[in-house]
Amino acid sequence: MHLEKALSNPRLCKALTGMSKEEFLVLVPTFQMAWIESRFQKPNRIRKPGGGRRGKLPTIESKLFFILLHMKVYPTYDVLGFLTDRERTRCCRSVQTMLPILEKTLGKNLVLPKRKISSPEEFFRLFPEAKDVFIDGTERRVERPKNLKKRNKLYSGKKKTTTRKTVVVNDQKKRILVLTKTHSGRRHDKKIADKHGLASGLPPDVTAWTDTGFLGMQKAHPNTMMPKKASKHHPLTQKEKENNRIISGLRIVSEHTIAGLKRFKAVSDVYRNKKKNLDDTFTFLAAGLWNFHLQQTQ
Repeated sequence: MHLEKALSNPRLCKALTGMSKEEFLVLVPTFQMAWIESRFQKPNRIRKPGGGRRGKLPTIESKLFFILLHMKVYPTYDVLGFLTDRERTRCCRSVQTMLPILEKTLGKNLVLPKRKISSPEEFFRLFPEAKDVFIDGTERRVERPKNLKKRNKLYSGKKKTTTRKTVVVNDQKKRILVLTKTHSGRRHDKKIADKHGLASGLPPDVTAWTDTGFLGMQKAHPNTMMPKKASKHHPLTQKEKENNRIISGLRIVSEHTIAGLKRFKAVSDVYRNKKKNLDDTFTFLAAGLWNFHLQQTQ
């Protein structure tokens, strides 16, 4: 890989890694620390650190660039092997090795979102400055399973295809606070939110802004703002239409947050890996990388 060439070109660096050179260099020391802890500090290790032949990714910078390239571009292992002059099987093993190390790196930088909020007290302790939160669901396509039972489980009536779905909770600065586990596309947004206790975990003074996909959330969290839905015999009044436009304009922050999450092709492209729940790992790490980007730029 031409690492120096990629880092010296700002546009190329963002296109290949999803971050600027400055952000990349900030992440390197923490990634090195996480790499040493994961690879060298094992109780049953026999070989001394640094022993053995040198691989195609000899430096910490090249290793970090490799896993960020996979997250941002999401190439097949054949293409990734061609780009790094390695066998496709070696690339696959490297990705499986480096994903937990990248997760540990982002955890050390305190940018990973929470997976679940148990109580309003916990939410206030973790996010004391949050006064408004924006909740929305997002889906990604997956390869159509041959098995009819699996296909029906993943089929999304909204997208008219097989998908996997997660719910995102962000604040007004577009930072992702909570990211639920990834579920099958058949599951409704409201059911996912209820399973993870999103409504009951919000303090009463925090306003939740949602769309009509979370209808009924007001019962668990009265301080919820969502557009009013028209029915066949009860069309919206002019005032209700104006209120809907105002709410939708404020909720655009949620759409921008999801767009930032899906900058990484490992989250937005059709999921093609066979390993179970690896798409959830991709989404979780992409959320951490997005929060890290905001941390460095705001």
